[in-house]
Amino acid sequence: MNAPSQTTANPPASTPLAAKPRKRRALLIIVTILLLLVAIAYGVWWLIFASHYESTDDAYVAGNVVQVTPQIGGTVVAINIDDTELVQAGAPLIKLDQTDADVALRQAEAQLAQTVREVRTLFTNNDALAANVALRSADVQRARSDLARRQELIGTGAVSGEEVEHAKSALQAAESALQATREQLASNRALTDNTTIAKHPNVLRAAAQLRSAYLARARTELPAPISGYVAKRSVQVGQRVAAGTPLLSIVPLDTLWVDANFKEVQIARMRIGQPVTLYADSYGSKVEYHGKVVGLAAGTGSAFALLPAQNASGNWIKVVQRLPVRISLDPKELAANPLRIGLSMRVEVDIKNDQGTSLSGSAERNEIPYQTSVFDVAAQHADEEIAAIIAANAGKDAAAH
Repeated sequence: MNAPSQTTANPPASTPLAAKPRKRRALLIIVTILLLLVAIAYGVWWLIFASHYESTDDAYVAGNVVQVTPQIGGTVVAINIDDTELVQAGAPLIKLDQTDADVALRQAEAQLAQTVREVRTLFTNNDALAANVALRSADVQRARSDLARRQELIGTGAVSGEEVEHAKSALQAAESALQATREQLASNRALTDNTTIAKHPNVLRAAAQLRSAYLARARTELPAPISGYVAKRSVQVGQRVAAGTPLLSIVPLDTLWVDANFKEVQIARMRIGQPVTLYADSYGSKVEYHGKVVGLAAGTGSAFALLPAQNASGNWIKVVQRLPVRISLDPKELAANPLRIGLSMRVEVDIKNDQGTSLSGSAERNEIPYQTSVFDVAAQHADEEIAAIIAANAGKDAAAH
């Protein structure tokens, strides 16, 4: 009687084992559905968003590194700046010994003054020689009149033949003197015709020598060609430097750009003018820069390498090449968060609009992108000094001639 009751009270042992496969199957179905949803979401995200962007972290900040080099040789006597300092265009950076240049400048100034006075004398001689020609012409007229009177009286016996001969000789002498004076006037005028004291060839030659000496004197002081930060100063006080020796560099940090090296499979839809988002490793993702593509390089990095790869060899291995792409930066963002040359960047290019061109056009520039006028000041001062010396030595003749 007790055995049947025990059999009905205990559940079948196979019931939990049958429930586990059903739970596992349900879990696998759920996981599969989730994976499918993730795959679909990723596909939609890639189709709508990711497929319109190309990115790389092989990108670095680039900029102009302007070398300061002397135009003449000399000994460094003063250095007014040091690394990391900000300098403005035209500010004096380095000074060379000026002793020899001062001596040469004084000699050139004296030579110009002397030349102006000599040329001034030439113009004055024109008037003197012209007056002498008039005097000699009067002598000729008087001698001719004397000869005519004596020739009229020779028949009456009042005048001897000897006097007539003397009158003829006097006329010949007067005519010769007149001719000589005219030649002197013509010779002097050949040195002064169609010119003025200031534009006389001798004065221009002396002025050019003075200008050269003045520029050599001015070049003993090296100004900053542009505004920027000093870097790589290698010059020291007392150092003897030759013309063209790099002394330091100036980096304008307000005109930086980014060179991003994209793989060759990434540039098919890349066009000039496409918007770019950039992140600097130095600031992290919290600081975002904006720019645009301004140009694609004419060749890959390996093509312009010092030792280009020889792909015609038998042991060739294909390597994916990278093409430098230049990206401009917003100046306002640069001012708010300054960058330095060589810093690493992360770049994302929006290639959704690929209707443009990947080659720069040949449109003419409205202005020169890189130029400096700090060296023009010395030439202007030289011209002012030349004009002052000419005016001081030409006197009243400068206005007349």
